[in-house]
Amino acid sequence: MVAMAALQSSFTSLNLSANSFLGQRFSPSFYPSLVKSTEQPGLIVSKVKRWERKECKTNSLPVLHKMHVKLGDTVKVISGKDKGKIGEVTSVIKHNSTILVKEINLKTKHIKGKGEEEPGKIIKIEAPIHSSNVMLYSKEKGVISRVGHKMLDDGKRVRYLIKTGEIIDSAENWKRAVKEREKETEEAAVSASA
Repeated sequence: MVAMAALQSSFTSLNLSANSFLGQRFSPSFYPSLVKSTEQPGLIVSKVKRWERKECKTNSLPVLHKMHVKLGDTVKVISGKDKGKIGEVTSVIKHNSTILVKEINLKTKHIKGKGEEEPGKIIKIEAPIHSSNVMLYSKEKGVISRVGHKMLDDGKRVRYLIKTGEIIDSAENWKRAVKEREKETEEAAVSASA
């Protein structure tokens, strides 16, 4: 009891009022060494981390990138472990600028068995390659080239090889690539059901 009375008397002796310093902010004059006057605020630049997600649209889908290769193009790998190999583009993944090339960049995949009727197996599948690691290839001349764009007389915009002048975008090439892809999917479906 005596301690409680002593504590109450010490609080009353403080005589706290509304204009006292408790609960209020100090003015910068109390800390002259810490506060610096900035007449012109500096530009704040934030570094983007390597792992941060790339720019997205308003619906949270990633922005699709424009690429110099399309489905059905013949390309030559210019960097990586398969450097120098030539193949045809079988799939294009636009959100991260990668492509699948037939019989190139093969990876080993282990498939688990489903009981006694289906044993496990090891297969080779094509892994994606970044589109910057390939260049368009001319089968006629046997050279790689960058791609250019030009307008034809009928107003159609086409891609062509800069070195050879060969037009890549033709209706026949596109139809052939689509038919081959459909044929492969049908063969895969037949082999899976058998």
